[in-house]
Amino acid sequence: MTADPLDLLPLALSRPDKALAEARAVLADSPGPFAASVAHQAIGVVLRDFGDTSAALRELRAAQRHARRSGDPSREPDVLATLGIALVFVGRTAAGLAALDGAIERSQGTAAARIRFRRVGVLNVLGRHREALEDLRRVIPVLTRAGDALWSARAHTARGVAHLALGSPGRADADFRTADRLYAETGQQVEAVFSVHNRGLTAFRLGDLPTALARLDEAGRRYGALGAPVPELAIDRCSVLLAAGLAADALAEADAGIRQLTRISGQATRKAELLLMAARAALAAGDPATAVTRATAASGSFSAQHREWWGAHARLTLLQARFAAGLTSGRLLRESARTAQRLGALESAESAQAHLLAGRTALALGRLAEADRHLSEAARARRRGPALSRTAGWLAQALRAQAQGLPRGLLSACRRGLDLLDDHRLTLGASELRAQATEQGAELAALAQRECLRAGRSRDLLAWTERWRATALSVPPVHPPGDHALQAELTAFREISSRLERARADGTPATELRLGQQRLEREIRGRMMHLRGTGPAGDRLDIGGLLDELKDQCLVEIVEIDGELHLLVCGDGRVRRIPAGRIADAAAEAEFAGSALRRLAYEPSSGEHVFDLLEATAGRLERAVLGSAARLLGDGPVVMVPPGRLHGVPWALLPSLRDRPLSVAPSATAWLRARTAVPPESRDVVLVRGPGLRTGGAEVTPLAARYGDATVLEHGTATASRVLSAIDGCRLAHVAAHGSFRADSPMFSSLHMDDGPLTVHDVERLTRAPYRLVLSSCDSGRLAPAGAHELLGLAAALLPLGTAGIVAGLVPVNDEATVPLMLALHEALHRGAGLPEALRDARRAVPDEPVHRATALSFIALGSG
Repeated sequence: MTADPLDLLPLALSRPDKALAEARAVLADSPGPFAASVAHQAIGVVLRDFGDTSAALRELRAAQRHARRSGDPSREPDVLATLGIALVFVGRTAAGLAALDGAIERSQGTAAARIRFRRVGVLNVLGRHREALEDLRRVIPVLTRAGDALWSARAHTARGVAHLALGSPGRADADFRTADRLYAETGQQVEAVFSVHNRGLTAFRLGDLPTALARLDEAGRRYGALGAPVPELAIDRCSVLLAAGLAADALAEADAGIRQLTRISGQATRKAELLLMAARAALAAGDPATAVTRATAASGSFSAQHREWWGAHARLTLLQARFAAGLTSGRLLRESARTAQRLGALESAESAQAHLLAGRTALALGRLAEADRHLSEAARARRRGPALSRTAGWLAQALRAQAQGLPRGLLSACRRGLDLLDDHRLTLGASELRAQATEQGAELAALAQRECLRAGRSRDLLAWTERWRATALSVPPVHPPGDHALQAELTAFREISSRLERARADGTPATELRLGQQRLEREIRGRMMHLRGTGPAGDRLDIGGLLDELKDQCLVEIVEIDGELHLLVCGDGRVRRIPAGRIADAAAEAEFAGSALRRLAYEPSSGEHVFDLLEATAGRLERAVLGSAARLLGDGPVVMVPPGRLHGVPWALLPSLRDRPLSVAPSATAWLRARTAVPPESRDVVLVRGPGLRTGGAEVTPLAARYGDATVLEHGTATASRVLSAIDGCRLAHVAAHGSFRADSPMFSSLHMDDGPLTVHDVERLTRAPYRLVLSSCDSGRLAPAGAHELLGLAAALLPLGTAGIVAGLVPVNDEATVPLMLALHEALHRGAGLPEALRDARRAVPDEPVHRATALSFIALGSG
C-alpha cells in the first residue's frame, strides 16, 4: 500500500484496479479528512474513466466534503476540478465547466496549471479545440519550468488531440512522441498506452491504415492487461474500420461499446460518440434507416451536453442518411448548406462532405447553380489531405463536370480519383482490406461507366469496367516477414477446429472450443490487417492485346449499371454491347438453380423431377444473363466474366454454354494473366486425399496409377503443411477433400485436411500456385463478393499466384457422382486438353442420369486452363 495518500491519484490512471483496492483499504481504516478526501477522489477517478459515472459523482462529492474539513487550501480546488470533468462526462456540461472555472480561480502557480489542463481535456471532449490550444499555451510553459514530467506529458497529449481534430496530424504526432518520452520517465502505465493509442490515430489521419490498426490493437491488448477499459478505443477503431471499408465490423464494435457503457452506467459523452460512430457505420453498410435512428439519438445527446462541434458532425451524418433513404427536399438542401457553413466555421475537414451532400441534393432537385457552388467547395478537398478525403474531392469535381455536360472533365476526374485510391490500396497488405477498399471508388467508376454507355463507346465501357474490377487480384498477397507467429496461430486454429468438429460429432459440450476458435480467427484476421502493402500496381487491360489473344474464343464481360445488365462481347477483333436483363432477376434465377443442384446432391432420389425444374430454370437464367447475345457467341470456347454478384451462377447449365469449352474469370485482365502464365519446368503431379469423404476419395487411387510418379498425400500424411509444400509451384494438383465456404468470413473458407482446415490465409503463403489445380470438393469454387467488384475465397487467393486454371465446385456435390467426373476430366487432361476442354469432355462422358448430370454442371473452370 502507498505510504502517501496522494500517490493514489497517479495510481488511479496507471493501475486502476490497484488504486481502487488501496483507496478502499485507506477508507476502511477510518482516515482523517485529508486522506479520506484523496481516497474518495481516487475511487471517483477510476469510476469516472473506467466504470460507473453515477457512482463516481457520489465518490467525488464525498471527497469534496472531506476536502473542506481537511484544512489544506489546495485540496478542495483539486477535487472540484475532478468533479467538473465527471459532470461533463455525464452530460452536465454547464455545471462541469463552472466547477472547473471555480477551481482555477481558487488556485495558483503549478496547481492552477494542472487544473487548467483538466479544463483543456473537457474542451477537447466538447469539440472546442481552439480554446483548448489557448489554455495549453499558458499551461505547458508552467509545467515545463516546474519539471513536472507527468503533467507535461498529459498536456502534450491533450495538445496532440486538439491538433488532430483541427487537421494537423504532423503536429499531433510530434506532441504524442514527446508525451511518450515523458510518460516513460513516470511509470504511468495506462497513460503510457495513451501514446500508442494516439499515435494510431495519427497514422490513420495520415492514411496509413495498417499501422493505425496495429497500434490500436496493441493499445487494446495493453489496456486489457491493465484492467482499464477505455471507450475511446472502440470509437477510434470504428473510424479506422470504416475507412478500411469494414462497415459491418465498425457497426458491431460501436454497438458492443454502447452496450458496455449502458451496462456500467459509463460516460454519457462517450456513449454519444459511439452512437455517432454506429450511425456512420450503418450508413456505410447500406442501412440508412438505422443510421437515421442512431444519428438522431447522438444529435440529441450532443445538444443536451452543449457539444456544438460533435453536434454538427452528428447533424451531417443524419442528413447524409436521409439523402441515402431518398428523402430529398428543399429542406434537406437548406440544412446541408447550413451544416457545411457551421462545420467550416468549426474548422472541420468534414465541411467538404457537407458541401458534397448539398451539391448532390441540389442536383437531384434540378438547382444547378446551387449544385455547382457547393460542389466547387467540396472539390477543393481534392488538393490536400489523405487519399480518401481527396478522392471525395475528385468525386465532387466529377459530379460538377457531369452537370455541366463536360464528358472529358468527368472522365478525367474519375481517373484522378481512382488513381489516388490505387495508391491508397497498395499500402494495404491484407487481401480483405484491398478488396473492401475498392468500395470507396465505386461511384467514380459508375459515373465513368454511365458516360461511356451514354456515348455508345463499347471499348471505353470495357476499359472502365476493368479499371475497377477484381483489382485486389492484380497483385500477389503480401507474405508477412518472419511470420512464425502467424504460422503458430494458423496451426492452433487447425487444432482447435479439429477438436471442435470431433466434439460436435460426439455430442459433447463445445462452447469453450467455439469461443477459442473465434478468438483465434480474430487474432489471425487482425494480424493480417496489420500488413503493409508492397510492390507496384497491377497491369491495366490492353484491349488490343486481349482481342489478339482471344483468337477463336469469345469473351463476354457482364456489366451492371443501375441494376441493368449489359454484355460486352469481345471477339473477331471488336467489342460489341448487348443489353440483357436485370441483375435482380438473374441473381434470383441463379439462387434457384443453386438450390436445385444442392437438392440433387443431398437427395438423389428427387431425380428427374428436380432436374426438369433445373432445365426450366436454365432457360430463364440464360435469358436474364445473356439476352440476345447467345447468337453472337459462335461455336468456339467462351470465357464468361461476370460481376461479383453473379459469380455463383452455374454457367455450364445455360443451354448456349453447356456443350462447349467454358471458363469463368473475375476480370478480363485476370483471364489474360492466366492465359499467359508460364508452366513450371517440372511435371510434378500432387494428389491429395482428405478425411471423411463418403467415397474415401476413390478417384485418387486410379489417378495415382495413371500418373505413375505422382506425390500422394493421404491417410494422415495430408496435413496442411505437407500439402502446401507439395503443391507449391507444381504442374498439376488434385485435392479430393471436403470444402467449407464461409460467407461470413471468406478468408476462413477452407479445405479439410488430416490435421484440420487449410484456409485461404494458408493458401496465400504459397510462393506460387499450382499451374493447374482440381478441387473436387464442395463449395471450393464459391467466391464472396466484396468491396465494389472484388472477390474473396479459395480460388481467388490462387489467381494472383500464377495459376493458369482451376476446376472447382460451386455448390455441395454428390461424392459418388464426383468420382467418374474427375476420372473423365483427368483422362482428357492426359490427352492434352486444357481445363475448359477437359471439363466439357467430362460433362459429356458422365452417365445420363440426373445426379451425375447435375454434379457435372456444378463444376466450373476458373482462369484460362
